[in-house]
Amino acid sequence: MSRARARQLRKTMTPQEVRLWSQLRHFNRQGFHFRRQVPIGRYIVDFAEFGQRLIIEVDGSQHGFEKGEAADRIRDEQLTLAGFRVLRFWNNDVDRNMDGVVDTVQAALPPSVSPGARPAEPPSPQGGRIKS
Repeated sequence: MSRARARQLRKTMTPQEVRLWSQLRHFNRQGFHFRRQVPIGRYIVDFAEFGQRLIIEVDGSQHGFEKGEAADRIRDEQLTLAGFRVLRFWNNDVDRNMDGVVDTVQAALPPSVSPGARPAEPPSPQGGRIKS
């Protein structure tokens, strides 16, 4: 898939994708960097965090039919073979249970402390030099 198509999809995200994107951006404070509508191989995924090899997809009702489910299975298998973990959420989940969606994403990420939240080390009496 082309970058131009991904760029177009970024401009026409679904309301649920927009809502989830606004939440995923908060993970930057923890040192994670999600990208939206990203080409990976022959697919364009809704969201990806490359450092953690995590993909998040937001699915509408078309994914609930047999053809959509089969295509999603193949897509997930290919992405898994490429080393990614795939989380899928229904539009309904994003609309009605955003806290649960965010909690699931958080659970899929390793614990981290954002650089700004780390406790400051006390200054060394030797001006930064370690006494040996």
